[in-house]
Amino acid sequence: MHAEHRLETRFAHTWPPEAWQDVTVLVAVSGGADSVAMLRAMKSLAGGGEGTLRGAHFNHQLRSPGADDDEAFVVELCNRLGVPCEVGRGRVDRLAAETGDGLEAAARAARYDFLKMAAAKVGARYVVTAHTADDQAETILHRIVRGTGIAGLGGMARARPLGEATTLIRPMLAFRRSELIAYLDELGQPYRHDLSNDDIQFTRNRIRHQLLPELAEQFNPGVVDALLRLGTLAGEVRTVIDRIVDDLTRRCVSHDGADTVRSDAAALTGQPRYVVRELLIAVWRDCHWPMQAMGFTQWELLADMALRAADDSTSMPRKHVFPGSILVQKKGSELFLRRTN
Repeated sequence: MHAEHRLETRFAHTWPPEAWQDVTVLVAVSGGADSVAMLRAMKSLAGGGEGTLRGAHFNHQLRSPGADDDEAFVVELCNRLGVPCEVGRGRVDRLAAETGDGLEAAARAARYDFLKMAAAKVGARYVVTAHTADDQAETILHRIVRGTGIAGLGGMARARPLGEATTLIRPMLAFRRSELIAYLDELGQPYRHDLSNDDIQFTRNRIRHQLLPELAEQFNPGVVDALLRLGTLAGEVRTVIDRIVDDLTRRCVSHDGADTVRSDAAALTGQPRYVVRELLIAVWRDCHWPMQAMGFTQWELLADMALRAADDSTSMPRKHVFPGSILVQKKGSELFLRRTN
């Protein structure tokens, strides 16, 4: 294999073509170096499989005329490669104003909503995004600054469900951004540069352009690798905790209808407080109850209620309404959680 294709060889080891070349795969392409490199590598590796490779581009309509130019670039690239392309558009600035979310959060939500709908439309088994090792390090550092637990330190998962029949895959997490740019340069493949990625009004961009370079210069030149190692270790710890939580859930959690959960709190006696808190978070997530307003204080109160002894006569509440109108009540040795609206 020629030198210019070494990255493709590594990609094939990371995500073997045999796992995806016979199904429909939707490749998210922004037009930037990372996603263009991923599309070129996957197109080269697809070979003679029976599946279909499709592009997907979401126009956030935040920059004029840059956003439309990005869309035109991606459509032309896909056409040249013989890859059908799904295009979505949305006024993310209006969505942010309507929901009260920041632009970053609104853009992310709109993009994933589009990818989910596009995947359902074309029957995609996988949706692929081009998040790199650099993105992973930035994500972990962002979560540290904002405040996070063990799960957050693990960074972005390599794979997660996106729909009933679709899995989101991030196969580029082992690659540095500089490697992908070098690959495109060797191919003579142009790519787009999104000027909004340089705008330091966005937290993520300040981390990328200011905080990480400052940490590398003043504290540790290998800070990105250090963050990635932390993410790997946190992921391993999380795997152990998830097994413990899954076992506890089977033993002491039951559902009474769609909106009521009952937990045998006595079975939690003697368990580490962290494990109890993670079990309650898992219950919340499985019920699709709102997570955003549940901070550390709320999870601590919930754990207190779960671990409270039946004969505890302190002033700790036996009944409390949590964000999302979730009524939690301790009755004897059982904890009841119920959505009230």
